[in-house]
Amino acid sequence: MTAMEDKLLEVRNLKRYFKVSHNDVLKAVDDVSFDIYKGETLGLVGESGCGKSTTGRTIIRLYDATDGKVLFNGEDVHGKKSKKELKKFNRKMQMIFQDPYASLNPRMTVKDIIAEGIDIHDLAKSNKERNEKVYRLLETVGLNKEHANRYPHEFSGGQRQRIGIARALAVDPEFIIADEPISALDVSIQAQVVNLLQELQEKRGLTYLFIAHDLSMVKHISDRVGVMYLGHMVELAKSDELYDHALHPYTQALLSAIPVADPEIERSRERIILKGDVPSPINPPSGCRFRTRCPHAMDICAQVAPKWQEAREGHWVACHLYDDEYKSGLNK
Repeated sequence: MTAMEDKLLEVRNLKRYFKVSHNDVLKAVDDVSFDIYKGETLGLVGESGCGKSTTGRTIIRLYDATDGKVLFNGEDVHGKKSKKELKKFNRKMQMIFQDPYASLNPRMTVKDIIAEGIDIHDLAKSNKERNEKVYRLLETVGLNKEHANRYPHEFSGGQRQRIGIARALAVDPEFIIADEPISALDVSIQAQVVNLLQELQEKRGLTYLFIAHDLSMVKHISDRVGVMYLGHMVELAKSDELYDHALHPYTQALLSAIPVADPEIERSRERIILKGDVPSPINPPSGCRFRTRCPHAMDICAQVAPKWQEAREGHWVACHLYDDEYKSGLNK
């Protein structure tokens, strides 16, 4: 784990709300805080609709923050910036999208797709240098220069995602948000793309926010893992710590759903089945948002939202089961 002083990204009380009607507001991201350190991969997991992709898009300013702060190298991402400052910032932070076909312009050749960032940021002095940069990037992601003059529809899903990765790398970023970059790919291709991302991280010193719902793959690539539920962060810890000693009932339920390769262990282990559906983020439950599906729900869970606190060293959780004030009250 990188040192505490090597903090690259600070997310503080981030909120992103969407007005869906005259009276209704959808709270997609509601008071989320975490840090990402240089050179690490932070995995962000949770069910569909929990707000993890919206968190990533708000960090990179595809969405404006409703409230809260995002600091990148100590600089406020959502602070007012001139076009020149925004251009400089956009070079440092890039995104790999979930759908490798929808995120590529079907009317542009692969060469022009990858070179778009090079052109915007004036990173090539001549057409020859531009082409050479594109060819090198294609080779870096496991393709070759013969692919440069083809169009996105001529490639498989895995190849298109490699093109998306090359496009993100074209401007030499420090930080990449990978928004479910493998969920649309075959299982055999998923491992190839994850291994490629890890190789690039080692060679280029990249920092990742890796958003996914496949917990087994997130463990493979992440240094630390954060778990989101209905717009809130409910748990955050080092990868091994989270998988071996999950504290939050929601995290425990997610982990119990991961298949185990050993048939005997798989047959004998107990699965945690959550009851009911995920509540609407337009009208979330009072207190703890998970309480309507939690097997350990108590009276306090409906009355007070749990605090975000460090239950063990480096292991953060938002749950009344680990609330010192609540536990001391029970002991009186």
